Amino acid sequence: MDAMKLLGSLLSNQALASGLGSQLLGSVFGGGGQARPPASGGGLGNLLGAFMGGGAGGADLAGLLASVMGGAGGTPTGGGGLGGLAGLLGGLMAGGGEAASPGATVAPARPADANGQATVLIRAMVNAAKSDGRIDEQEQQKILAQIGHEVSSEEVAFLQKEFAAPLDVAEFARSVPPGMQKQVYLLSLTSIDLDSQNEANYLGELARGLGIDPATCNQIHDQVGAQRIFA
Repeated sequence: MDAMKLLGSLLSNQALASGLGSQLLGSVFGGGGQARPPASGGGLGNLLGAFMGGGAGGADLAGLLASVMGGAGGTPTGGGGLGGLAGLLGGLMAGGGEAASPGATVAPARPADANGQATVLIRAMVNAAKSDGRIDEQEQQKILAQIGHEVSSEEVAFLQKEFAAPLDVAEFARSVPPGMQKQVYLLSLTSIDLDSQNEANYLGELARGLGIDPATCNQIHDQVGAQRIFA
């Protein structure tokens, strides 16, 4: 399965985004998978990169996101759109918090690592979307219709399996590789409306499972304009 392609399709089509997530992804991707120029110093891509810092796996995830975004309707390099965002992500993830120039090239992730990381991020989005029970059969078909022309039958089957799987937050949190915890939490946040107690409970349980303290979670919420759920 090409998890990178599937992740790119889900992100660019905003297929699992809900509420705040639609706004965040809409600032990066235009309709039909076309890229919008990234906002200066902000946006989802900026946050994903900043969270990665220079930790383990940073270069791999930088290459993964650059490849995903470069292949989802934009170009890998260049002054605007996803190319510019890819360069920004690469600089922020590489360490030190400095953004690369818009035309900078990001080293690609190793295929096995990138595919595994993409799979984790997809599962994060699906699980969060399931937390309020809104992924019924009709919603599943709607999501698959949005991305079906871009992905293979194997990738569709993977999504269907994830939709059908019981929601086990603790098991999922244990499966997240070190260094990806904040990215997983952030993408989970983009996949919910945060307008129900079930969703708030899910994020709380996920944060505990990932070992993210309440202050850090509140900081993530503040950075994307989401309601705080931790006292």
